[in-house]
Amino acid sequence: MKKVELIEKMAQDAGISKVVASDALNSFLANVTKALQEDDGRVTLVGFGTFSKVRREARTGRNPQTGEPINIEACNVVKFKPGKKLKDAV
Repeated sequence: MKKVELIEKMAQDAGISKVVASDALNSFLANVTKALQEDDGRVTLVGFGTFSKVRREARTGRNPQTGEPINIEACNVVKFKPGKKLKDAV
């Protein structure tokens, strides 16, 4: 499902316009992003799942074409752990 399809489905289910549904989805995404940028970096939606920020340390990888070692810098990554209701539904 693409973002446009999700907006259409949200608008239909809630009985609102696509513009309002789009604003709601964009607000949700912006606030999740903002929360993950904080030090604790965690968003929990009970029953759905938890988004959390994890620090990935620097490491050495390999260029798949040449086999040459390359340095991969440390970075933050987002992890998602699905909740029980989502696991059961899927």
